[in-house]
Amino acid sequence: MRAVRSRDTTPERAVRKLLRPIAPGYRLHRKDIPGRPDIAYPGRRIAIFVHGCFWHGHDCARGARLPKANAEYWSAKITRNRARDLATLATLEGRGWRSLVVWECELRDPIVVTANLAALLGGA
Repeated sequence: MRAVRSRDTTPERAVRKLLRPIAPGYRLHRKDIPGRPDIAYPGRRIAIFVHGCFWHGHDCARGARLPKANAEYWSAKITRNRARDLATLATLEGRGWRSLVVWECELRDPIVVTANLAALLGGA
């Protein structure tokens, strides 16, 4: 578990690569923003989270798969992660922030992700 990184992951770097031509000037892992978003535009009050499908319990094939060993632990952990993610998004919305969750599996189609990012950032 120690080898699993929480920052600068491959999906996160892919999203940052898509963001550079659209809207450079983002900030990474701001501790002063609830949920510590992976990418933030504090002036625009925009937070972008890049979630791994397994760790955050996405409803795709990879996210629906649970390990056979210690299944009860992993099920509880992923449930807690999902609850924490929902609470974080609600807190940000309550504070006037707009947020977007980019799932790891969505990065297979960078055109769609780029369009979602542009829509979020263009409305700022």
